[in-house]
Amino acid sequence: MRKLHSQVVPLNISDIDTDVIIPAQFLTTTTKEGLGEHLFQRLKVSDPAFPLNLPKYQKAKIIVSGSNFGCGSSREHAAWALADYGFHAILAASFADIFYSNALKNQILPIILPEKIIQTIFDEEEKHDSYLVDIDLKDQSVLLPNGDVFIFDISPYRKECLLNEMDDLDYLRSKEEKIKAYFKKHPPKFSIDAIQTLDKDSSEL
Repeated sequence: MRKLHSQVVPLNISDIDTDVIIPAQFLTTTTKEGLGEHLFQRLKVSDPAFPLNLPKYQKAKIIVSGSNFGCGSSREHAAWALADYGFHAILAASFADIFYSNALKNQILPIILPEKIIQTIFDEEEKHDSYLVDIDLKDQSVLLPNGDVFIFDISPYRKECLLNEMDDLDYLRSKEEKIKAYFKKHPPKFSIDAIQTLDKDSSEL
């Protein structure tokens, strides 16, 4: 997750909710594998011209969508399905807050761009056989085929996690030496033994 160069999948729809991304009947699994097969299942079945049904978009790693992408329920399965299918980034005018967080935790980069830029991408993509976009996470930039460059925001913490393919626990482990050094310099008021004693005493009340 440093640089992406990919055809975009245009989903010119606003308010795509998590039930559209991965319908409820596929949520019985507790693993992330295999959910990509059912990504946007209803749209794929109801519309033969839906982008994921077309050969042109089969290897694309970037989605471009309307505003409020990922609204609805907080199911993390939506991010799991997108990642399992092979998507690494989503460009949209806005995202539902919980989905935005879930995407970052699953190595998917959600990028917010002005609505007029998103519409320009839709318009230009429709005119060309291929429409390849470059995303540079390190520089936080999106490069369009016409040479236009747009800078996007991302928290430094999430950026570091994506660049190094780390989840929250991996990040903490990567800072282990700094954490040890901090507590050596600033000892906690209670030792582990004292905390365990307090727990034992309180359980007997």
